[in-house]
Amino acid sequence: MTVASLEKTASLDTMTGLVFPERKFLQSELERAGREPTTDPDYFAGREGYVPDFLDGWSIDLPLPKAGTDDVLGPRRGGTGHDLKYEHFSVVMSGSRRMPMLTACNIDGKKSRSLPRITTWSFDGRLNKEDQWGDALYDGNELDRGHMVRREDPVWGSVKSAGLANEDTFHFTNSCPQMARVNQVIWLGLENYVLNHTRQDDMKVSVFTGPYLTKDDLEYRGARIPLAFWKVVAIVTDDGRPSATAYKIGQEEQLSELEFVFGKYKTFQISIQKVIDETGLRFDPLVKYDGFSEHERVSGDETKTLIDTFDKVRV
Repeated sequence: MTVASLEKTASLDTMTGLVFPERKFLQSELERAGREPTTDPDYFAGREGYVPDFLDGWSIDLPLPKAGTDDVLGPRRGGTGHDLKYEHFSVVMSGSRRMPMLTACNIDGKKSRSLPRITTWSFDGRLNKEDQWGDALYDGNELDRGHMVRREDPVWGSVKSAGLANEDTFHFTNSCPQMARVNQVIWLGLENYVLNHTRQDDMKVSVFTGPYLTKDDLEYRGARIPLAFWKVVAIVTDDGRPSATAYKIGQEEQLSELEFVFGKYKTFQISIQKVIDETGLRFDPLVKYDGFSEHERVSGDETKTLIDTFDKVRV
């Protein structure tokens, strides 16, 4: 595995094309009207979550908000700290929005496994039900339970570990409401592209994903539906260069109704500095390894590329 050489900072010129244990539920929750089960907090015992030093030679801390952690909702029971720890990934919840503000996932392409998809979404018992949006938000409309950590990404390692990760991704804490067109087509294509390259190249990757949580988000059934999402991908290239890249998907026109014909979503490669500016998350240590951010710093101009074919992705 290639070890990061941290003195190899980024420029546009250096960027290249990117080539089961028994699950326990709280019995009282199995009988509630919505029938969403709640996973017992004890089930998560021993989960390590996102590992900062996962990439060889390059440690990346969990990028908590710069402005403080007032809106960060950590476990109420069955754990401590700011993040909910799962198998190979972590979730940082927004208490005010009842959905993740960011997720952080480690992917080991060499150890990746393919496991069947499960169908049951569950509440995480380390939080209260009122801290998470359940099926009431998604019934009878065009919203998907959009995985922030893609189901396949943390599914690697031993059969037991991969199985735990597979189940862990199906918690409402890992879900943001997304229109089906976003969840199933465009964003999925970028995620497939990243995952397939990790498998083909035996590559390790750390991926951070989340919604843009803004005052302009659509109010619906008591929730506020994000209009755009971001993703940051960190890898070590074959020559030992740390590479950090960022992406955004959203609509150019603001939504006014959930039930109308939606406009086209577009995916852009953007600078990590732009993600920092718009989310307040602490990705600052990654800026010098992102050619887009470096170009913006030198030129003063915004750097953005429409990703309509994946050969336009640069790392």
